[in-house]
Amino acid sequence: MDEPRDVRWAIDRVFRAEHGRVIATLIARLRDFDLAEEALQDAFAVALERWPRDGIPPNPAAWLITTARRKAIDTWRHERLRTDKYAAITQAGVESIEDYGVDVHDDSGPVDDRLRLIFTCCHPALSLEAQVALTLRTLGGLSTAEIASALLVPEATLGQRLSRAKRKIRDAAIPYQIPADHLLPERLDAVLAVVYLIFNEGYSATAGDAVIRHELSAEAIRLGRALRDFMPDEPEVMGLLALMLLHDARRSARLAAPDGGAVLLEAQDRSLWTHEAIVEGQALVERALRIGRPGAYQLQTAIAAVHAEAARAEETDWPQIVALYDLLARANPSPVVELNRAVAVAMADGLDAGLRLIDRSEVAEPLRTYRWFHAARADLLRRLGRFSEAAGGYARALELTENAAERGYLQRRLAEVRRETGS
Repeated sequence: MDEPRDVRWAIDRVFRAEHGRVIATLIARLRDFDLAEEALQDAFAVALERWPRDGIPPNPAAWLITTARRKAIDTWRHERLRTDKYAAITQAGVESIEDYGVDVHDDSGPVDDRLRLIFTCCHPALSLEAQVALTLRTLGGLSTAEIASALLVPEATLGQRLSRAKRKIRDAAIPYQIPADHLLPERLDAVLAVVYLIFNEGYSATAGDAVIRHELSAEAIRLGRALRDFMPDEPEVMGLLALMLLHDARRSARLAAPDGGAVLLEAQDRSLWTHEAIVEGQALVERALRIGRPGAYQLQTAIAAVHAEAARAEETDWPQIVALYDLLARANPSPVVELNRAVAVAMADGLDAGLRLIDRSEVAEPLRTYRWFHAARADLLRRLGRFSEAAGGYARALELTENAAERGYLQRRLAEVRRETGS
């Protein structure tokens, strides 16, 4: 790799790793989502110009925040917006990150700007869909297309939803703070959903060349730990953190394919799983379940724990997993839960039984543009020897997949079943 491309790759990596930290601090100081995003993009453009020449600074987050703040002030000056907000920020003469009184690399406290940002975005004045989308866009740094894919909505609809949410926060003067204790329950569902969606986008990237975007998964786990420290007795917070740890423990094994593609759970080398993360996750979910208020995240974690307990894929206790999915379907009904339940039934009770569940209209219709519905269905058809039908399913999954590594896996499967049909 030549030097300019190598530097660009390093800058892009820094930007992705620091995005949530930087944008949360900027929104906290500027009190304007759009302005903060524009200022950060401007700062990134300056970084692309200067860092290849001067080198990446020792504290890139601090550099980006300081540069973005100056760009925001320049914007106000050029537009001659002499508002009270402008005066409050400029009169302090802030010229460096230290003047903010914030150490962007200090994660020791129970609350930081990112946690405040999540709770601001999850204000009950916004719809749940808007809460999730806005936080994924700002804190997670996901594109509109990535969020639309994660939420199974059209991209144009998602864009309108984001614009309305930002206007609502601005016009209603929603405070940038963590709410009082008695208001936390009405925010928690959306906050947990946001953290988990950020994790999922990192664990199974919607688009791009990599199966995993580790900076997003790591950010979600860090936020999960911050939530656990802030709400230490909330079982669903413990359940979510445990779920992310158990999934993340498989990260190295998922990347072990020779071509860099994804390795499915049943084919993973379990010796590559991170034992410490599994132990921590299992301990967390056991503590959460002892509280006696089982919720969706705790049940998903219990399913992940059953997988983690099996030394080999063929030793997996599929009947127990089906029973847990039965509970999950009642606690948190959704087409994706039903899809996963159907796959578990296929492994426990027979492939035909699972396929019948997948083909139900209440599962198939809402998931018709969900790539893993078609991939899962094709996999059952392949196992049943129905290769022509399986080929159609893998081909449809390929059409819906933008991630290069996932496409590699699907292309291998498609080639395999086509060889079986002689085509």
